[in-house]
Amino acid sequence: MSKEQNVINYYVLCNSLKDVIRSGWQDWNVERDRIESVAEHVFKVQMLAIAMKSEYQYDIDIMKVIFMLAIHEIGETVIGDLTQFEISKEEKEKIEHEAVHKILGNLIDGEYIEQLFLEFDSHKTKESMFAYQCDKLECDLQSKLYDEEGCVDLTKQDDNVSFYDDRVQNLLKTGASWSEMWLKFGQQIYPYDENFKSVSNYAINNKIGKNKVYKIKKQSDK
Repeated sequence: MSKEQNVINYYVLCNSLKDVIRSGWQDWNVERDRIESVAEHVFKVQMLAIAMKSEYQYDIDIMKVIFMLAIHEIGETVIGDLTQFEISKEEKEKIEHEAVHKILGNLIDGEYIEQLFLEFDSHKTKESMFAYQCDKLECDLQSKLYDEEGCVDLTKQDDNVSFYDDRVQNLLKTGASWSEMWLKFGQQIYPYDENFKSVSNYAINNKIGKNKVYKIKKQSDK
């Protein structure tokens, strides 16, 4: 296969992530004209990583982190977006790693890219741990945005396996809103450091949607 064909094949495959809807939002019956795709998540988590590095001055290689996050969902072009309530972590890891190996097999830098993917999955280096926290917090923050829009009705969750999880139910029984439950659930099960917890708590206690509008003044406005 030619280099040109390899470029096109990889591009087209990754382009398909625009049409893979994040299954967690479907499970929760998010009611909205457009629900987040995996491709949108990939973009947003990279932007979150840039902001977290900027404000908390982590001693990390941010370009390596951005590269990891750019590729961390490529396996979903083959296996789809599977939640923790659908498949065990071990089984998902197995089929996802097999998919990534096949996807990258024809690229000259495929082995290097695959090693970055595996490093992200390992959570053992400072860059991979930072990237992992960004990945999870981004999802938590998106739940807050959907909640502020009123996209989730907790009375319409009869077919939602996640809703009946004991940890979810215990949080909801404390009077937590849907997004507060989601954010606190994240704090309980993910290895957030104090900075990530601080951002998560800010989202719990504040409205975050369009809280600051950036505008560029037109010449006529001056």
